[in-house]
Amino acid sequence: MKNKKQRNFLPKTGIIAFTFLFFNLAEAQQQLIELSGIIKNTGTRKGLDSVKVQIENTEDASFTDPLGNFKIRTRVTIPFRLVINKEGFTPQTIEILSPSNKIAIGLNPQNTIIDAVVISASRVPEKILRSPIAIEKIDIKTIRESPAASFYETLENVKGLQLLTSSLTLKIPNSRGFNSPNNFRFMQLVDGVDVQSATLGVPLGNAIGPTELDIQSMEVTPGAASALYGMNAINGLASLQTKDPFTSQGISIYFRGGVNHVDNINHRISSLGESALRFAKVIDKNWAVKINASYFSGTDWISNNLTDQNPNSLITANPNFSLSNNPAEDLWNKYGDERNNRVAVKVDYNGKPTTFNVSRTGYLEKDLVSPDVKNIKFDAGLYYRFGDQWKASYVYRYGLLDGTFQRGNKIRLQNATVQNHKVELTGKELTFRAYVSIENTGDSYNLKPLADNLDLTNLSNSNWKNIFQTALQNSINAGIGLNDAFIIARREADKNRVVPGTAAFEQLKNTIIGINNWDSANAGIAGAPATGGAKLEQKSRFYQGELTYDLTRLVKIFNLLAGVDYRLYSITPDGNNFVDFNRPVNERNIPLANGTFGKDVIYQKYGAFAQVTKLFFDDKLKLNAALRIDRNPEFEAKLNPRISIVYSPVNQHNFRASFQNGYRFPSLFEALSFVNNGNVRRVRRTFESE
Repeated sequence: MKNKKQRNFLPKTGIIAFTFLFFNLAEAQQQLIELSGIIKNTGTRKGLDSVKVQIENTEDASFTDPLGNFKIRTRVTIPFRLVINKEGFTPQTIEILSPSNKIAIGLNPQNTIIDAVVISASRVPEKILRSPIAIEKIDIKTIRESPAASFYETLENVKGLQLLTSSLTLKIPNSRGFNSPNNFRFMQLVDGVDVQSATLGVPLGNAIGPTELDIQSMEVTPGAASALYGMNAINGLASLQTKDPFTSQGISIYFRGGVNHVDNINHRISSLGESALRFAKVIDKNWAVKINASYFSGTDWISNNLTDQNPNSLITANPNFSLSNNPAEDLWNKYGDERNNRVAVKVDYNGKPTTFNVSRTGYLEKDLVSPDVKNIKFDAGLYYRFGDQWKASYVYRYGLLDGTFQRGNKIRLQNATVQNHKVELTGKELTFRAYVSIENTGDSYNLKPLADNLDLTNLSNSNWKNIFQTALQNSINAGIGLNDAFIIARREADKNRVVPGTAAFEQLKNTIIGINNWDSANAGIAGAPATGGAKLEQKSRFYQGELTYDLTRLVKIFNLLAGVDYRLYSITPDGNNFVDFNRPVNERNIPLANGTFGKDVIYQKYGAFAQVTKLFFDDKLKLNAALRIDRNPEFEAKLNPRISIVYSPVNQHNFRASFQNGYRFPSLFEALSFVNNGNVRRVRRTFESE
């Protein structure tokens, strides 16, 4: 009986053991699947490095080495598909039906015009020639081959785009429509983040953007992009995409140097250079980090145009007298000699009362601004992949900038900073992004009040006029010629004026640019500082939240993309540029007991859009329609429609017709600035849309 039970037990034990062994062998077999191969350029027959090899619908991926070789391990059972990708080459998908010792794959160089894929035209990937609007793309290959001094300057070669250079560190893009050095009609995004300086009302070029080591591509829409991106994209859009740390790993370093001022005019020959570092690393397949840092320094161009804007032939000068030195001159790059500093001097000349127009002496721009500039950039990001299509990330960006640009007056940016904190969640159908931008103008200052107050600290316009007038009359009475008499009179009136290049000048200049009140006691303004001020002190934050969702899977009969966004600006009143308009006019530039100038000034807007895309006639005809609504509590809601038809009879030929319009809300500076400029101030919040 015992033997019988033992015989029955053994077969069962054997079956269990066999089953256990079978499943373990199957699992072991899955774990041991390894594919290797080589990927070559079909044009050169040479191996390609940094090609991404990924098993479709999984996170199993690998990259080729410098010779084009790759190895990839997976637990996915055969058959499966390999997806091969490299920027500048046509992607391929290879089906794997059985294990192979070595796979040979050839990638074809991509026709950048026909095959290029863009995203910003419709917020979804599509071929550039089938996009609903005109769009230009600069890929990494074009950037590398460009003779421009930096990758950002390749924008100047884009059709329909102008790059306005205000400074070595400030290059402002613009396309169609009005242009200005503070162009707030053109939107610039870096990985979806608006990098404008809110209170300055100017996009700071690439001062907080990516380095050349991290740039992947740039897409430029030369014309209104308001239907998808809102009111600030009325003139156009530049979207900069950086490299993905999951596909572009490693450490990179570069240095670029050069010289300028080689003609030794206005400044001796000088050097300029930029250094940058990029580090990216994938950690445990699902996590990745990326760090970028760069430092640029150089000597800016010297603004020293001495063209007279008020020549002696004008009625605002002295057209009835032949004068070799115009006493009412208003030189282009000189400040303090403008109309508001012009006085009427009355003397007896040739036996009759005569009035002359005379300007204060003022100061040359080159004496008020150091040409040395720098730009420090840093960004760091943490990235996480989960599920089949989801990715979450946090990115911090920091930029510090020196530079000079023209607004109403010339502004010197000194140690101005902008910071971004961004969190983002992306999936196959959904993208959520939220970020905050923090701005601080640091030690910046305005050249116009600086020059005015340097002169006013010496003498008020009235006292200066009296001294000049007395000295001029004395010289005329002594029989001195009119030209020389004017020179002597100016020398007498400027006797105690601080002179550029002296310690007294530098001390007074530093005092003035450290005071955030442009009024001066010598201008007759009660309570104003004795020396006046010129500091540009602006601190602000803006918060942005946006969500886009692809509803195509739910709608099915056409492609539907929808999105919403909200932005809130919060400006700290400084009593000079921005004030609390709820306070009485005469108290707005007086600090409260807590040291502030009142409550933060709030400015906000929100919007939503929907975009429908439908293909007809075997996908040869593409119809795209988008509608966006934007609202600002200070304005009525505005609609921005766009409709486009693209017909592609064959792959290489595309015909497009489109219509769109755009509106713009005033920038912060236009809408809310107090504008203490020549004693002209805004009394209340006033608004007007374009």
